[in-house]
Amino acid sequence: MHVTSSLLLALWLLLLLPSTEMKRGGRGRGLRGARHGLTRDRVRGGGRHSRSGPSRLVAADCSESTENGDVFVDCQDRRLNSIPSSKTWSQEPKHLLLARNRIKVLRDGAFVGFEGLKSLDLQQNQISMVEEGAFQGLTRLTTLLLQHNRLGTLSEEALIPMPNLRYLRLYDNPWNCVCPMDSLIRTLQVPSNRNLGTHARCAEPVRQKGRKLKQVDAELLCRESDPTGDPQGDQTDPTDSIEPIPFRNKPDATTSCHTYLFPQPRLDCSSRGLTEVPTGIPEDIVHMDLSHNNIHHLRPRDFQGARSLRTLNLSSNNMERIDTASLFGLLHLRELDLSDNGLHFVQYGVLEDLYFLSQLKLGGNPWVCDYSIHYMVYWLRLHPVVKHSGLLCRSPPEHTGESVEEYVHSYNRECPKDRQRSQTDPDQTDPELWNTPLELQGELEEELEPSHLRAPQKYQIIRLS
Repeated sequence: MHVTSSLLLALWLLLLLPSTEMKRGGRGRGLRGARHGLTRDRVRGGGRHSRSGPSRLVAADCSESTENGDVFVDCQDRRLNSIPSSKTWSQEPKHLLLARNRIKVLRDGAFVGFEGLKSLDLQQNQISMVEEGAFQGLTRLTTLLLQHNRLGTLSEEALIPMPNLRYLRLYDNPWNCVCPMDSLIRTLQVPSNRNLGTHARCAEPVRQKGRKLKQVDAELLCRESDPTGDPQGDQTDPTDSIEPIPFRNKPDATTSCHTYLFPQPRLDCSSRGLTEVPTGIPEDIVHMDLSHNNIHHLRPRDFQGARSLRTLNLSSNNMERIDTASLFGLLHLRELDLSDNGLHFVQYGVLEDLYFLSQLKLGGNPWVCDYSIHYMVYWLRLHPVVKHSGLLCRSPPEHTGESVEEYVHSYNRECPKDRQRSQTDPDQTDPELWNTPLELQGELEEELEPSHLRAPQKYQIIRLS
């Protein structure tokens, strides 16, 4: 009886076990499926959050690069209206480029997480307000670019978190030079702060319009009547009769152009309606773009002081004349673009200072193939490392489309009649020595000499071998 009971119990357990395992397996698979679904939902959710969050959006649009060991984050021209998150980048950025965006306000703590920044470029935005704590934590910042914005006022307190600030650009903002600007103006006028706020000018009130912030009398700012106060008081204020300070007629490079300091100092003056080369080109500018303006004439010493220039773009200016010494001082220039202008020839001596030039663009000019074009060809022969393009005859008709080098070569080969020598001429020399670069350069100098000073001369070439 005991054995029978035991067998029945064993059979009952065998029958019960599969259904139990199936239930357990179902619950297990259901639980694992639930876990898998939950994980998948989390991933999807995380993905949606990452794609919709500002950090991921900015990361996809901005570029990150390293130069000389410093990390550059380039967020220029990205239509951003706020500062990206510092957690976006794989490395801590040293230079943050936010130029040409749509940022309007810098809120307190806007740059939290960017404590390692050395430079911050915020030019060409729409910034009209900077809260006092906007730059909190930027203790290592040395360069801040705020030019070409809409700032009317700025407190000195906004600059206090940046004790190492050495370069501050504030020009091309509509500064309202009244009492709230007192502390900032006093800070800018401290002698040791000579690179802070240079070229920034007042836009209002009328009595201060055009005056540099560094030249405003800070003592009078808070003594003058409040322009929002009693209108009668303003009418009796004798300072209202003062004429605004006039701007200089000749454009200034720092206010007329856009200055970019990173990764190399660059001055963008393209399409600015300029009729002459602006003054005050900073000495550290490496690249300068003056294309698409109306500069018809380069005058002597137009680039004096621009000693660091490596590239200069003067294309598309309808330029007709380049004076000798107009490129004076550009000893380190590597690339010069003169294409798409109205040049017929280049005067003798124009290129003499360009010792290290390696690229010269000349296309799109109506080059006239007569004796005046020879200087360009001789200079290029004496500087074979210079790669040039676009030097084609536009006139006269018999040479149209011909290479200027070919024209000069044929000109020398044909040997004009006034240079031909009689077979009986005792001074006749070996024809193989005619038309050497040295002889041609001497003849060019003679041709360019004023006629009243020119005297008949005979050249004698003696073979030393």
